[in-house]
Amino acid sequence: MRHPEFPILSFVSAALALICLPSHVRARSVSTLALIGWLSVANIAKGINSIIWANNVVIRDQVWCDIVTKIFAGLTIAVPAAAMCILRHLEHIASARHVMTTRDDRRRRQIFEAVMCFGLPILLMALHYIVQGHRFDIFEDIGCMPTVYFSWAALFLIYLPPLVLSSFSLVLAIMTLRHFLRHRINFATHLRNSQSGMSPNRYFRLMALSIVTVCWDTSINSWVIWANVSLGFRPWISWADVHSHFSRILQFPTFLIPARNLKIFIFQWYLLPISALLFFVFFGFGGESQSDFKAAFNWFRRTILRQKVQEPSTFAGLPTYRFVVVYDLFLVLHPAKFRSTLALAPQMLALDCPPSQATTTKNRWIGMLSPSRCQSPQNMSCLEMVLVRAAPTLKW
Repeated sequence: MRHPEFPILSFVSAALALICLPSHVRARSVSTLALIGWLSVANIAKGINSIIWANNVVIRDQVWCDIVTKIFAGLTIAVPAAAMCILRHLEHIASARHVMTTRDDRRRRQIFEAVMCFGLPILLMALHYIVQGHRFDIFEDIGCMPTVYFSWAALFLIYLPPLVLSSFSLVLAIMTLRHFLRHRINFATHLRNSQSGMSPNRYFRLMALSIVTVCWDTSINSWVIWANVSLGFRPWISWADVHSHFSRILQFPTFLIPARNLKIFIFQWYLLPISALLFFVFFGFGGESQSDFKAAFNWFRRTILRQKVQEPSTFAGLPTYRFVVVYDLFLVLHPAKFRSTLALAPQMLALDCPPSQATTTKNRWIGMLSPSRCQSPQNMSCLEMVLVRAAPTLKW
């Protein structure tokens, strides 16, 4: 195997992207989940390809190749579409055009993102057949890859749509940065009031990831178009001419590929693992992912190794509704202190509970609290934990 790093990089990149999955599932961000899904599936497919066709170009597993070549075709627009959806959401939050995000707004956004991140790639997979000159190509050490009969039709159907999405995303990125600079002084308060359920840390990581992804995709798509245009367009004579001998499979051993083209193919192969690694760099070291890592490691020790693991008793592990109840209990028990620290108390609520969850739960419990309810040992325990945690910051 000339490139033993190919399967290792592919599977490691897919695993690192999937590690970040739980925190994004909780956030219910369709575009981010789609980005994780596309990058993971494509990396796994590339890793399997590199194992099957290591040092050979034997025609085998043709159905597998039919499937993965369509996945690779859809991937070209899926990643720019996901980045565009993320930036669109971030721009919407930062613009302050709407004071708060409602449940209907979230549902409409999720439907739009699902159409863009899954419907649009499926449409491109179907359109790819129009300019698919033959079934697929097999490259030594790389595996099966989709083919494109490069003509004016291919330029407008396959190559320009991802570039248009990336260009539009760049405009959204500029607008997002502009809104952020305008609200930078009170941006944390602005995020909290929008009820987006997004912390400033998560917002900045999403913005940085999207901007890097968009710049990356725009550069690559521009280069691919330039490289193909420089070779010239092939004439579109007729449908029958383009799809003649469609079932043929071309094989390209390494010694038949010019050295310059081989370097280009290898460079293009590395782009996908690098994209997955970039995603992990932005989200793998966040607080949510770190908590997931610790929980997974404790589960492994407890379930597999049969070790006794003592779970730390932290305030963050309490249910969401208890945060809100304790917040109101403090208002009942210490009204004077609450009034004197009115500006600081909402910060405690935002730190302990996402605003999108806190508001709904608080409205459900408000009016149900009374001093008699505070005598519950469970509630008093929660209250003490709030006071202990808040004391260094709020100076009760």
